[in-house]
Amino acid sequence: MINLIIIFLIGAFGSLILQRDDRLANIWSNSLAIIGALWGLIFSITNFLYRTNSTFIIGKNTLPILSLSLKIDQLSTFFIFIISLITLFSSIYALDYVKHYFKKYNIGALGFFFHLFIVGMLLVVTSSNGIFFLIAWEIMSVASYFLVIYDRNDLKNVQAGFTYLVMTHIGTVFIIIAFLIMYRFTGSFDFDAIKSGSLSIPQLMKNVIFILALIGFGTKAGIVPFHIWLPVAHPAAPSHVSALMSGVMIKTGIYMMIRIFLDLMQPVPVWWGLLILIIGSISSLLGVLFALTEHDIKKLLAYHSIENIGIILLGLGSSLTFTSLNMPGLALLSLTASLFHTLNHATFKSLLFMGAGAVIKETHTRNMEEYGGLIRYMPQTALFFLVGSMAISALPPFNGFFSEWLTYQALFQGIFTLDSTIKWIFIFATGSLAFTGGLALACFVKAFGATFLARSRSEEKHQIKEAPLSLRIGMGGLSLLTLILGIFSGKIITFAQKNVHLSSSVSAPNFFLSFLVIILAVILIARYLINKNQKEIVSGTWDCGTTLGPRMEITATGFARSIILIFKGILKPTIQHDIEYHDSENRYLPKSKLVTLKVQDIHHSYFYQPLKQIINIISFKIKRTQSGITNAYILYIFIALIVALFFIL
Repeated sequence: MINLIIIFLIGAFGSLILQRDDRLANIWSNSLAIIGALWGLIFSITNFLYRTNSTFIIGKNTLPILSLSLKIDQLSTFFIFIISLITLFSSIYALDYVKHYFKKYNIGALGFFFHLFIVGMLLVVTSSNGIFFLIAWEIMSVASYFLVIYDRNDLKNVQAGFTYLVMTHIGTVFIIIAFLIMYRFTGSFDFDAIKSGSLSIPQLMKNVIFILALIGFGTKAGIVPFHIWLPVAHPAAPSHVSALMSGVMIKTGIYMMIRIFLDLMQPVPVWWGLLILIIGSISSLLGVLFALTEHDIKKLLAYHSIENIGIILLGLGSSLTFTSLNMPGLALLSLTASLFHTLNHATFKSLLFMGAGAVIKETHTRNMEEYGGLIRYMPQTALFFLVGSMAISALPPFNGFFSEWLTYQALFQGIFTLDSTIKWIFIFATGSLAFTGGLALACFVKAFGATFLARSRSEEKHQIKEAPLSLRIGMGGLSLLTLILGIFSGKIITFAQKNVHLSSSVSAPNFFLSFLVIILAVILIARYLINKNQKEIVSGTWDCGTTLGPRMEITATGFARSIILIFKGILKPTIQHDIEYHDSENRYLPKSKLVTLKVQDIHHSYFYQPLKQIINIISFKIKRTQSGITNAYILYIFIALIVALFFIL
């Protein structure tokens, strides 16, 4: 593990040394990242095969509170595998992608923060000391902030970075308080010591720790309503960084929830899992609804990250609930579903961000209304994006289907085995997952259709060409992986079957695949029998006497409008008409008409704006204490110290 960290640190500082030469800095940065990712994959696969756990500690005897403490168990190994996997394909993709930043920005700085970002994530999922974890958490957060604002000539990117920095540090405050409470009752920041001393923590304080950790790590994961940074920060970053942030970084929040709730704080009350189920249901539904309203392709994908975090939380919430009710088999099945979807989402969401990056690189815009017909110019990119769209829409045989199927099985088991009160929460979660799946499919029909099908709406369509080789290799590798993970998902299901003893539940995907193959065979045979004596005549599409053109196509706005109006109570849509006439007298034959459909961000309107007003009122009241008298300030410090000592002692 230390060797892995060293490789990425060499890559980081080597990029700075070579920053005067963009080409060398790019090759060095991504080559070292590829080497480090391959080393991480070998390391994690070896740990999986031999089930080895390892611990690395520096300074335990001299400074136990500030000791550099790493512990790698099976959970850490799983997340190291995900980090390394997505880093590998992101780095391959970046070899050609980063070239469009040459002579515009410092490529060495991009490589430095890219490697530091990876180091931070690796340390986060292996730290076993609270203080050292917070240092690693800060490294990850600050490095990703500088990656978000890398394209700093765009003021929106700088504003997005500021929003991200503020939200991530608000979350960090909650995390720090949670660790301080753990230290107050266990006398240690070491995770093993906290686990062994968790019984000494009063249940009330455990509940406080749960809420603080849920807010702190949920902010990083992007749960509703703490998600507001995610739709602005992920689109602002370079696309290979967006793939890592959405595919991996937000999962560090999930990792710590699993670590604290299912490992350190056991036993836990039932309502912890039920609350996570409710939050997961709401996050998945609102995430996909707001994705449907977006026409910025990267922002649309960012909202789908919120949706999929919600799906992951459905598995985690089920696992917590079953653990509390002493149902270890069902708890393991639910956790398997949650972790499997964590891996699957990392692959297909990274693929989609890379596909979006390839399109943006050629069209120079993120607005899907200006795309159309790109399949003619970028056929391979279109194929890869289609694979990602099918996977995120949970269509077989791709991986997204199987992890969502396992999540359904966990929720169904909750409905069938639990009492009436808890059962209704599982019914609500199941319904939200089904609703989310349908809306996600509609959203990606819009995304793929508006981007790649019909006629091109871009004025620069003749300059558009297929993505460079390294971009296609990165996207192609992830496309193949989504298929492989789907086809061989039975290996994971078999693991669940051996440990959970629920053969009827976990064997269902295999049955579904067989059923699907039979149905497809019947359809193909029937089609052949019906059409074998028919002739096909190819002719032009009837154009109503006009010339077919981009203006006759259905737009992304038009496609989503009906669904938006169905949910107008949540989305609060507004329609604005801008009409230009030939002259002031002839108001019946307009020269042009522009219809703009906008939705209201209910989180800003009903949560953050009232919160901002409350904070402003409190701030103005506190401002009165600024008397300018030094003795008064010393008194404030003295009172703060007394209060702090009271809580510590």
